[in-house]
Amino acid sequence: MNRQDSLQGLKQNEFDICIIGAGASGAGCALDAMLRGYKVALIDKKDFASETSSKSTKLIHGGVRYLEQAFKKLDFAQLKQVRHGLEERHLVLNNAPHLARPLALVTPVSSWLEGLYFTIGLKMYDSFASNDSLPKSKWLSKSEVLKQIPTLSKSKVHSAVLYYDGQLDDARYCLALVQSAAEAGAVVANYVEVAGLEKGTEGKINVVNAIDSESGESFSIRTKLVLNCTGPFSDHIRLMANAGLEERIRPSKGVHAVLPYETLNSSYAMLIPKTSDGRVVFAIPFEGAMILGTTDTESDNIDVEPGLNEREKQYLADTLNPYLEEKINISKLQAGFGGLRPLLSAETSKSTKSLLRDHEVEIDAASGLVSLLGGKWTTYRLMAKDAIDQIDGIFGKRNECSTASHTLAGGVDYLFENYKKLVSKYGLSVDICQHLVRKYGSRAEEVCLLTLHDESLKAPLDPAYPYIRAEVVYCAKVEMAVTPRDFLARRVRLEITDWNTTLKVLPTVAALMAEELNWTAEKREQEILSYKNKIEEFISAAGKGQS
Repeated sequence: MNRQDSLQGLKQNEFDICIIGAGASGAGCALDAMLRGYKVALIDKKDFASETSSKSTKLIHGGVRYLEQAFKKLDFAQLKQVRHGLEERHLVLNNAPHLARPLALVTPVSSWLEGLYFTIGLKMYDSFASNDSLPKSKWLSKSEVLKQIPTLSKSKVHSAVLYYDGQLDDARYCLALVQSAAEAGAVVANYVEVAGLEKGTEGKINVVNAIDSESGESFSIRTKLVLNCTGPFSDHIRLMANAGLEERIRPSKGVHAVLPYETLNSSYAMLIPKTSDGRVVFAIPFEGAMILGTTDTESDNIDVEPGLNEREKQYLADTLNPYLEEKINISKLQAGFGGLRPLLSAETSKSTKSLLRDHEVEIDAASGLVSLLGGKWTTYRLMAKDAIDQIDGIFGKRNECSTASHTLAGGVDYLFENYKKLVSKYGLSVDICQHLVRKYGSRAEEVCLLTLHDESLKAPLDPAYPYIRAEVVYCAKVEMAVTPRDFLARRVRLEITDWNTTLKVLPTVAALMAEELNWTAEKREQEILSYKNKIEEFISAAGKGQS
């Protein structure tokens, strides 16, 4: 993907569909629409997946809590959502095997009666997922639990129920969708902000006025239809298209704390079924760390990036601590991150915890704007299918959706064992080659090839992590990484797992990007300073002194 070529393509072509928002739903729609034969533009005001789609709990799931609520409250909408999630789970796993994999989750219980309750519930959960090959749930004895998660409290835990869901690298999964759409012919560009919408003689939108945030240049995108996939920001585009529409989105803030892997010291994740505010919280191994989350609170200001604060940090620690033999040393917090859920509400009286995580395709008859509202990561493909089915109807077509069996960029001919060939051929360490294969899939060797011309690119950015300098060059060259944060937060996931190391490697990353993208010395220093200030804001808000 070449950003300058894309910008030229946006200016010079007329599109069938211009999709605003390149998170999971927008990127999913772009791929689906391209495979159906449409001419598609995909733009985002920031980086791909820079908002909600990179801030998830990294789970591919139907939602155990939704199943429980469905039966407790006889809420069949919740039940439908669980079914949709579990139907889609195996497709998300299969279509990008390098970025998504099965994850074992343990739910500790304090009595045999509680164990029976969760066993029955999770057996029901299994029954909804009859079309995948994940292992079925089972009841574990106390000794079996402690063998898998040795840091759990020996006095607190009676036994546990084990079940399986999926885990994904959300930001890179979204990038794979964008790459796949681009390779199918879509014109995609990040850092393109919508400044206004123009309408033709019939009152329907036919021009998107845009600004290239990097250069400040204004230009217009001609299109037959606009699809709004901006998640928590959907109402902004909806009201831009038609000021008479009512707001539909109730944003909810969810944050995660990131602690050392040794907190659980396990490749198994943990579901905490009881919290002080009636949620469930997950403790999940990810990228050599342990993610703990999430919270659910109303969000009043969607223009400020959510972060972890001291109160939320303590809430999450207090939720996990009763299950641990040794309590969390909260000073060992490595990082944290927050995101906004695009919850869909027809009833303003409901709390965000009770709002449905399902989706809706809205067509505004006056402006012609189509908006894909609500939803969650696991059902992104189904959401996209529903949206493009509706657009088929608008265009008077009936195209088949083929995304269920479409392997994403990096997933074709993927074999994890190929890391051994990279070790042998390029002289890189096992952990580096395993990382490259997991992140770039069957394209990992493209990163390694850069080291043949420059041995220095084999060097790790930091000795504690498998990320190498060649990745910075590769991501700037072909993955449209525009800023150091694009690379450190989303192309690799260092920002969300280790703030201090992110600051440490930032000058090196900026220098490599500056050379590849022809930055001036002043531009490089500006990029370093702005990102450094952002990380220091996060550290300050979380009440964590730098070590």
